[in-house]
Amino acid sequence: MSPDVIICGAGPAGLTLAIDLARRNVGFRLIDKAPHPFVGSRGKGIQPRSQEVFEDLGVIDRIVASGGEYPLLRLYTDDGPVDRSTGVLPEPTPDEPYHIPLLVPQFLTERRLRERLAELGHAPEYGHALVGFEQDADGVTATIETPDGPQGVRARYLVGADGGSSFVRRTLGIEFRGKTLGVRALVADVRVDGLSWDFWHRWGKELSLCPLYGTDLFQFQAAVPFGVDVDLSPEGLTALIREHTGLDDIVIREMPWGSVYEMNARLADTYQRGRVLLTGDAAHCHPPTGGQGLNTSIQDAYNLGWKLAAVLGGAPESLLATYEEERRPIAEAVLGLSERLLDASKRGDVRRGREVSQLDLGYPDSSLTVGGPPCDKGVQAGERAPDAPVTGAGGLATRLFSLFQGPHWTLLGYEIDEDALPMLRVGLRVHVIGRDILDTGGHVRHAYGMSPGDWALIRPDGYIAAVGGATGVRHLPTYLDAVGIRTPR
Repeated sequence: MSPDVIICGAGPAGLTLAIDLARRNVGFRLIDKAPHPFVGSRGKGIQPRSQEVFEDLGVIDRIVASGGEYPLLRLYTDDGPVDRSTGVLPEPTPDEPYHIPLLVPQFLTERRLRERLAELGHAPEYGHALVGFEQDADGVTATIETPDGPQGVRARYLVGADGGSSFVRRTLGIEFRGKTLGVRALVADVRVDGLSWDFWHRWGKELSLCPLYGTDLFQFQAAVPFGVDVDLSPEGLTALIREHTGLDDIVIREMPWGSVYEMNARLADTYQRGRVLLTGDAAHCHPPTGGQGLNTSIQDAYNLGWKLAAVLGGAPESLLATYEEERRPIAEAVLGLSERLLDASKRGDVRRGREVSQLDLGYPDSSLTVGGPPCDKGVQAGERAPDAPVTGAGGLATRLFSLFQGPHWTLLGYEIDEDALPMLRVGLRVHVIGRDILDTGGHVRHAYGMSPGDWALIRPDGYIAAVGGATGVRHLPTYLDAVGIRTPR
């Protein structure tokens, strides 16, 4: 049977999109030209907002168990080592349960996502290279080079999640505008003798070794000059450490993976051309500072998944246009942040604050966000939907995030009369504070600023689509029709 979607690229973005489509019963194929899964640590930071995404996708506990919190930074100065935190580490709050970035090597993050995908009955197809495609008004015809020879596949949509050198983007002729940042760097996974496992070790502005919890590896990062061949053997890396540190008791024993690259900041001119879309690094390329690239890619796919499923289920195709409308400005802003953090890192400042958490990103200007007068308290339409502990009417403790978890929309009411609620719809769950759930600690009222008769409509990706009072509920059916949430037949 022909799939509805072909996903080209089985990295974090492709895997996230595949999981989201799988739980929505959308047919797809996830292909990757590589012969096997990625084996490096490259993107190792999982920011708080991505942790919330992983909770919704059912994989957060395994991700957390695969890594740990960032260690203290040990700076080696002329006056001796100085230990400091890499940033502000506030305690979780009822509305923001994840506050601390996680350090998880990318290959373990991808492994956990593949495990979750397998639970949903799917797996990536490695050694399958997309070598050509054509599109028409009804779909995309792709040619895939497989171990058994070329294969033609017809699908309704093609998604390029195939990285910074994206074949899909280049075939479409989409410009990838931006700049090189004048930094050439080495990143490698190494086994090391002579270093404490308890610290992220940094010498000056140009060399660091960070333990990769969940493994026996360190991530080795170093600035390297242009126009010079870099020796990636254990002996060559050991010599590089001696050159930068003057120490001869730190020895690289093994290097399972390594790469030399030039830092870029680039953004695709468009994320969609007809029935072909771009996501992740295929749409934007970041310097590694602040751990923004992988997280932005994951959240691209999380935004795209529910929209693709809705359109395939009968929602207007115009819904897909909101993917670029919402995600491209986010990538543009994050690129600016990554560049600023890179400049700070060059000055020796590696501290990070809330700006890297991605908790404050939202879609207030989106055409999917129902405007209105700004609320003087609580959340605004377009913002991330807060969590809150609540108690079910049956007496068991739960959380709003648990009620939101899954592919559905949620209408959250606060002491709304049952007769005032809209007719039930497929893909919409209705919870009313004071009826089926109780705001025993007042956390919902505090986070959402709700009063009796108020409501909030929560999108499948955890953002507020609309908020309003009792009179506004009657306008919801028109909005829900437009996003494919219809009454049962």
